[in-house]
Amino acid sequence: MTVEPVTDYASRLLAPNPGPMTLDGTNTWILRAPGAGSAVVVDPGPMLEEHLRAVLDAVAQYSVTSVLLTHGHFDHSEGAAWFASQANCPVRSVDPAFRIPTDHARGLAEGDVITSGDLRIEVLPTPGHTMDSVCFWLPQDGSLLTGDTVLGRGTSVVAHPDGALGPYLDSLESLRAFANSPAGVQRLLPGHGPVINDPNAVLTYYLNHRHERLNQVRTALAAGHTTAEAIVHHVYADVDPILWPAAERSVQAQLAYLNP
Repeated sequence: MTVEPVTDYASRLLAPNPGPMTLDGTNTWILRAPGAGSAVVVDPGPMLEEHLRAVLDAVAQYSVTSVLLTHGHFDHSEGAAWFASQANCPVRSVDPAFRIPTDHARGLAEGDVITSGDLRIEVLPTPGHTMDSVCFWLPQDGSLLTGDTVLGRGTSVVAHPDGALGPYLDSLESLRAFANSPAGVQRLLPGHGPVINDPNAVLTYYLNHRHERLNQVRTALAAGHTTAEAIVHHVYADVDPILWPAAERSVQAQLAYLNP
């Protein structure tokens, strides 16, 4: 496993957990200001000791000031406690279940700023994929870490009951507005897949795709397909059947949105 420098402030290690839902694997991000002696690790990944030790080796010459989680899905968070114990650092997340130390570790909320040396990380809540999802903005670098809110390839799943479509659409709209603001978003660093160098185009595609799927679900309902399973067969015929269980949970989230 090799460390891939992506920007002046962000490097990536790819966890060896490829699959239909994880694409090439989970991207673990190491954030560090140029020349700094400290670093932040985002999403250590699953409990795969080979990968976690590779991350430890990559930060061995630095002080790890914190582990940050974009959300609590196991392919991002499962290895966090083990890694934090080895690196002797706290874990910060929206969900208190993942925070270390558990008695007084800080969470992640809108307006929070995490610093490590000259590195500045701003927290942008983006619920929807899961209700504990956040993005991390690196203003010095023009990079936005998106976790599973936006993937480097394809589209993200909003699966009932972990996810909710209404908040997800709101989060995508907020991210697109942010990408078009004077903030200077140059790229998205996703939790899976390659770097996105055209944030506005991808966020617009995500929004259009979601609304197209909603219209397809409305049409399926009007045609008498009333169960999630029946709607998947009608609407997701172009999707690999291996993904239909996830698609069914996505349809359940769409139905909850259409019938609040």
